Amino acid sequence: MKCRFVKGTVENLKDTCNELGARGKMDLGPVITTVQGVIDDIRTRGDEAVLEYTRKFDKAELTPASMKVTSEEIKAAYASLEEEDPELLRVMKKAASNIKVFHERQREEGFMMDTAKGSKIGVRVRPITVAGVYVPGGTAPLPSTVLMDVIPASVAGVPRIVFCTPPRADGSVAPVILAAADIAGATEIYKVGGAQAIAAMAYGTATIPRVDKICGPGNIYVNTAKRLVFGQVDIDMFAGPSEVIIIADKSSDPEYVAADMLAQAEHDKLASAIVLAVGEDLARKIWEAADRRSEKAERKEQLQGSMENYSSVIWVDSVETAVAFSEELAPEHLELCVEDPEKTLQSINNAGAVFLGNYSPEPLGDYFAGPNHTLPTSGTARFFSPLNTGDFYKKMSVINYNEESLREVYQDVAKFARSEGLTCHAASIESRFED
Repeated sequence: MKCRFVKGTVENLKDTCNELGARGKMDLGPVITTVQGVIDDIRTRGDEAVLEYTRKFDKAELTPASMKVTSEEIKAAYASLEEEDPELLRVMKKAASNIKVFHERQREEGFMMDTAKGSKIGVRVRPITVAGVYVPGGTAPLPSTVLMDVIPASVAGVPRIVFCTPPRADGSVAPVILAAADIAGATEIYKVGGAQAIAAMAYGTATIPRVDKICGPGNIYVNTAKRLVFGQVDIDMFAGPSEVIIIADKSSDPEYVAADMLAQAEHDKLASAIVLAVGEDLARKIWEAADRRSEKAERKEQLQGSMENYSSVIWVDSVETAVAFSEELAPEHLELCVEDPEKTLQSINNAGAVFLGNYSPEPLGDYFAGPNHTLPTSGTARFFSPLNTGDFYKKMSVINYNEESLREVYQDVAKFARSEGLTCHAASIESRFED
């Protein structure tokens, strides 16, 4: 199951990066038409439309009452895990603790500052009122994403956290998802997936509340829905498909690098795993190891799509050339398997998360270390950041002048307003000091 094996140079950097980034430039026209239809339908018919799409796409028969997960279902989920896999429950709780500690360091506080003549200005920081979190079903449950997306909202102090995830055909949700949502701090859970879940959270139905912000990953339909409802609600980012760039030099172990490639490629057929290896000999060893290891992997269908279409081993002449490639692509994940990763980090500006050295593999960040794994993809790390506690705050400016402090500046303000032709603005200020 070989991927491409090519030479990368400074001269072909732009062309190669354009080719590698092509999956982020798909024609969304037909998808937009489909998703807009779903959104319009949800806005018009509410729960009725949600339930119809649930029957159509998830093959589950639900009612408005059964869409919301009950406390009994959550208790049953814990009991199921305690019986079948108590060790997983322990690991999830430990991971949740790590994630919470990291995100607590991101809490923000406002400030008030004194200015001349007793005036004060500042910023008031408050959590949003209702957060919406979406976690897809896909080919396997993703409790790690539940923890990563719900915990920052909880840490920020959001009082109402609405969690949506697709039901299984029998109308249930995987116990591991329910337990993770409860551990993370979701206040209510709904069995609804896809673009219909995004629309329901954006506009509200009789059962599902309207939220202020929607976060969480999903397929192309979910991400398109997030784009289309942005403005009605805030969103976190456009996350997915997943990707990694691994920069490797002679200090790296080809087996480790190959294993890390496959770890990314097994996400789905659109996942991208790119190695930038210093020297043709090292690159070939990594390429051969990845091919050999892929034959033993379980998720062969996902691996094949990713490895053959969106993954590459590229050999370059130096770490500096590799960094230039990475900066151009702005990857979601970047592994620095090089001799001095901390020094190399100083040259990195565009990446969602960076993993330093041979013993910081990307899956460590996916599950356990603490930093968020909901990250910008498809080059958007140039301007987006990882999901964080600050994403669930809103800020209000505060201005407090008294008569003396306003008298000091009112003529300046009026002058500025008149320069823009806004005479009523000027009069608003001057009226307070007319004789």
